[in-house]
Amino acid sequence: MTGHFTTSIEFQMSLLLFVSLAGYLLATRIHQSAVIGEILVGLIIGPSMLGWITYTNFVQSVAHLGAIILLFVVGLEFKIRDIFNIRYGIIALVGVIIPWIGGYLVTTAFGFSQENAIFTGTALTATSIAITANVLREMGQLQTEAAKAIIGAAVIDDVLSLLALSFSEQMVTGDFSFASVGFPVLKAGGFIVAAIYFGTHLCRFVERLDRTSISQKFPEFVFIFVMMIAFLYAMFAEMLGLSSIVGAFIAGISLEGAVIRNGKDYKHGAEYLHIIFASIFFVSLGILVDTHVLTSQVILFLISLTVVAILTKVIGCFIPARMQGMSFRDSAVIGFGMSPRGEVAMIVGLIGLNQKLITQEIYAAIIFMSLITTIVTPLVLRQWFYPAQK
Repeated sequence: MTGHFTTSIEFQMSLLLFVSLAGYLLATRIHQSAVIGEILVGLIIGPSMLGWITYTNFVQSVAHLGAIILLFVVGLEFKIRDIFNIRYGIIALVGVIIPWIGGYLVTTAFGFSQENAIFTGTALTATSIAITANVLREMGQLQTEAAKAIIGAAVIDDVLSLLALSFSEQMVTGDFSFASVGFPVLKAGGFIVAAIYFGTHLCRFVERLDRTSISQKFPEFVFIFVMMIAFLYAMFAEMLGLSSIVGAFIAGISLEGAVIRNGKDYKHGAEYLHIIFASIFFVSLGILVDTHVLTSQVILFLISLTVVAILTKVIGCFIPARMQGMSFRDSAVIGFGMSPRGEVAMIVGLIGLNQKLITQEIYAAIIFMSLITTIVTPLVLRQWFYPAQK
């Protein structure tokens, strides 16, 4: 009976929220972002230390919901024209090429096979938009030019990472063809264009829906409809090979301008969902890690890989930003803001491991590199660039 109690959904949900609160308390103690506190507490209560919670299907599902809601809420603070800019595309492109080369070279330098090197390079191309967006939001910096460049480049980065993943899988398996690599990218690009096009009409539809008699009788009707759209966009994005959080983000920027008079304000409603589920998402990043797989060789490779991961993103994004006339400070913020690999690189590593294209050692290094870059970025942003907002 006790075993059933501890594995019940109610207990796990209560424990995850309790851990999230502990993350806030720790963040207050160490004067850091709530993201840092939640990840560290997740690391403490996860398999690495206390082993209270493991990365079960339930934890994974709730964390996935958290990432979707987080990016939807972030999207609600932007206009479409703020994000999709050719300048951000150039930053994203260079910020993918240089990390891929860096990851490939450092992996071969440690004597791993070419297959492992190709996949490691692919993991380094990723950018976790959720981490940086949440930190900038906490500090009230989400409307700055640097933040817009980070968000816009990260969305484009997701498409380019998809291309890199498809390219890497086929290079390793020997089934490479331009058609098979290009088709998934065309699908993903087509989705973004179509989603934005329909998004321009979505605001007007939501406003008309708000004026109907059913919305006047049931003010929550519009909020439920809007959240349905957010998850629908996320689903279509994932079906076409993109990250679901990109779909949720596009849904957010599509619905940013709607004026609601009768129904409940869905921006406030989504914010409350974000508080609960995004906290669990950040805790889950810590739970996902298991330090027991680390050996001395893997630790040495991990340190080198993490240094290369940060430097190549910073340099790869800093240079094109600076060349396009952005200030030194904004260019550096963009470089560090694009550095966290987060769950995106973890997913790439998991694909490689499941398909037996990388070894357990490479997989462990990718997971820990993702976690470290996720922790380092908020620290750098708060300590170096926005100390007044601490």
